[in-house]
Amino acid sequence: MARLPRLALAGYPHHVVQRGNNRQPIFLDAADRETMAALLAEHARRQKVAVHAYVFMDSQFHLLATPQEEGGLSLLMQAVGRAYVRYFNQRHGRTGTLWDGRYRSAVLQAERWLLPCMASFDLAPVREGLCSEPADFRWSSHGHYAGLRSDRLITPHRLYWELGNTPFARDAAYAALVREGVSGADEAALAASSQGGWVLGDADFVRALQQATPRRLTRARPGRPALVNSQEI
Repeated sequence: MARLPRLALAGYPHHVVQRGNNRQPIFLDAADRETMAALLAEHARRQKVAVHAYVFMDSQFHLLATPQEEGGLSLLMQAVGRAYVRYFNQRHGRTGTLWDGRYRSAVLQAERWLLPCMASFDLAPVREGLCSEPADFRWSSHGHYAGLRSDRLITPHRLYWELGNTPFARDAAYAALVREGVSGADEAALAASSQGGWVLGDADFVRALQQATPRRLTRARPGRPALVNSQEI
């Protein structure tokens, strides 16, 4: 089956995933993660991409980002990917590819999926046994939203601002959301949509986006015609 073209739409949040080749580490120490953060901040600004959240795991990283212009997200990832591989190979005395193919991404319906996606990022290091609490992991956007530090990479989405009228209220509301956790069904939906490049949203959201592109936006059930259905992700 031919590979679907990657879907990237200006003005919509995207869950972006880039993995290391053969699940190999792409970050070996703090300096590597600091370099990645600096590259993302630099090129996100250049390409007019708002990065709302991130997490840098050992062998992969995830972003939640909204491009302001068509092509901005792709240009960001290309520039960061090339620059980081040059840095990583030179610093660690290696050659060859670092990435497991091209990055994967999914357009999200913000009102339903943006905050669960952010919480999922925060909880990923806990699930992987890298820390006991999200606040203990330095390499995610959790510290910024929990009021522990200011992160220049982050541009909060409007839905975060709507969590409260003061910084304290927003911090508390967001911390409560993370403590509540993300359901197994939502985790599975986020993973499946980013892996397949499918839009994640309700039927009306998918139907509206389908008017703007001939690309299929949801995974069809085997043996049936493709339907616009938010559960087919």
